[in-house]
Amino acid sequence: MHVALTGATGFLGLRLLRRLLGTHHSVTVLAHAGSADALRRITRFFELTGSPEAFTAELPGRLRVVETDLAQPRLGLSGRAFQKLADGLGTIWHSAGSINLEGDLPGLRRINVEGTRHVLELAAAGRRAPLIRHVSTAFVAGARRDGVAYEDELDDSCGFENAYERSKYEAELLVHAWSRKHGRPALVLRPSILVTDLPPHPELPSHPLQVIERILRDARCSAGPGEPGGPAGRPLIRTVGQPQGRLNLLQVEHAAEVMVRLAGLTPSGGVDTYHVVHDRDVPVPTVVTLLERLVPLSIELVAAKPDTPSALEALLEFYPGMTAYLAHRRRFDDTRVRTRLGPSAASAPVGLDYLWSGLAQRGRPLAPAPGASPDVLPHA
Repeated sequence: MHVALTGATGFLGLRLLRRLLGTHHSVTVLAHAGSADALRRITRFFELTGSPEAFTAELPGRLRVVETDLAQPRLGLSGRAFQKLADGLGTIWHSAGSINLEGDLPGLRRINVEGTRHVLELAAAGRRAPLIRHVSTAFVAGARRDGVAYEDELDDSCGFENAYERSKYEAELLVHAWSRKHGRPALVLRPSILVTDLPPHPELPSHPLQVIERILRDARCSAGPGEPGGPAGRPLIRTVGQPQGRLNLLQVEHAAEVMVRLAGLTPSGGVDTYHVVHDRDVPVPTVVTLLERLVPLSIELVAAKPDTPSALEALLEFYPGMTAYLAHRRRFDDTRVRTRLGPSAASAPVGLDYLWSGLAQRGRPLAPAPGASPDVLPHA
């Protein structure tokens, strides 16, 4: 059955594509209109990540690039082209979307919600009734910062930390409505924060945590001199956070493997939802240590916002979607994944050394940790 993939040039999409090419002779890449270099970017990723030359040489014959616009009805295609595309597909992987934590809701809805709507319309139009694999996020759990988020849960009673979370929640609602309307199965995959130990490279998609690093660097430069000092004379940032907090970070390569394996299971007939998460959480202090090593700042976790914020702290208030996660203590239940896949669903630990490798320039050594602290917490 022929497979199509949106978001194939993205951080996760490239890893999914690698897995899909291991089980399919060819893949249709639904690339963003105007990105005529999609094939070059994909090929370059495989070259930089050590794929055999014979494999990359075959890519032009194994990949069919179709330029689309997810925000437009019929994906921006003519009626005839849209129907021809739909009729040729057996499976559609929808991995494209905006992960801008600071984006406005209308803009995020245009990409994440309407984009999902139009991909579902493509699936509905196909004469082969193509299967849907929708990549969501574990953070549709919203602003509930404690307790356990379960795979069957999908509600907005706790609100959301940012517009990104809300847009992905609304996209999942569309998948459920589509499944009920057409009486067809759908697969929803909810990854946590995806990371890699592959060093940064200008021709590769940015590591999600690189965005936070850039925000901190830009804020530090914009604030100028005279900031209150922390340890070692570094500018001090007081931000609301939970010293006993935990974040779930998962290797992107492992996430892609698990997703493709889950897609191979027999569907229930409705919407099957899986948390693709790590079995051990990373303590918030470990994330703080990482950020302090990446950017010359000192970060202090506090219980409430400072009454008189510094210029630097005031600047960071413009990025609430970034700092909110430092106050999280909840965990994501992945019982269904572990039941279906067994011990192989577990992945290697994600610790400070691993995170540093994926963010620091090649050859930049990891400084000694300032004090002993665990890198990971058990997934209780």
